[in-house]
Amino acid sequence: MRIVFAGTPEAAVPSLRRLAASRHDLAAVVTRTDAPLGRKRVLTPSPVALAAAELGIETVKADRLDDAATARITGFEPELGVIVAYGGLVREPLLSAPAHGWINLHFSLLPRWRGAAPVQRALMAGDAVTGAAVFQLVPELDAGDVFGVLRHEIDPAATAGDLLAELADSGAGLLACVVDAIADGTAVAAPQEGEVTIAPKLTLDDGLIRWEEPREGVLARLRGVTPEPGAHTTLDGSRLKVLAATAAPAGAPRLAAGALAAHGRAVLAGTGSDPIELVAVQPAGRGAMAAGDWWRGARLVDPVAGR
Repeated sequence: MRIVFAGTPEAAVPSLRRLAASRHDLAAVVTRTDAPLGRKRVLTPSPVALAAAELGIETVKADRLDDAATARITGFEPELGVIVAYGGLVREPLLSAPAHGWINLHFSLLPRWRGAAPVQRALMAGDAVTGAAVFQLVPELDAGDVFGVLRHEIDPAATAGDLLAELADSGAGLLACVVDAIADGTAVAAPQEGEVTIAPKLTLDDGLIRWEEPREGVLARLRGVTPEPGAHTTLDGSRLKVLAATAAPAGAPRLAAGALAAHGRAVLAGTGSDPIELVAVQPAGRGAMAAGDWWRGARLVDPVAGR
């Protein structure tokens, strides 16, 4: 088939490469426009744009699939549209322009966690299992019939970044199989079944640590917001980013929610139940460092990390 692929972040790159190496004709790539990154706000192409340039595939850069973008995309006469984390909506008439419409690789077990942040929300909710699904794109958010799924047990120590990278790789294989089945006329899609939950995009406030939550909830939030938007708290009026943490070792004393204390070489933080151990932090205006090094240099006396 003749395919147009739409995607933007690093998580979409494995799918792009898999389709580029397939028996199908990858006619064009659609991605968002270059974005300012870093302290100097340098305009930088998306990971998908960089991969497409490396592969020699023509690229359409657009933040919205408006009339102009639609005209360019339909000009490639695709038989199938494939979307993986593009970051924009596909509406009519573009939605039904390809003969087989558009399919979407989504990183959850639909209908659980429809929306922009399924991996992050699954971790924050404490889910033990997640996965990926390839479904037919329809006007309603992530609601189309499903062609195939894969299940993935979540490593208790995995961050959102870790889990998304794993699902991006395994999901690319699932997507390629579905594309082949559509081309061969053997694909079968089934309606979604089960409770619908929504996964809205994360904000900075989602990274704010709620120390009064039980330890499991605090750690789940930390993992779900790592690396973006990042976990943080306020200490002596300054923001402290918590880059990595784990359950405190057996025998560690319980602390008031938000209280910090040294226990041997470990730096502990109190929660609504048992404490956690801070592993790596980043104070305001400084780089990442081991929590123990930060503690020794901060000279804190009975500090309490407030909200």
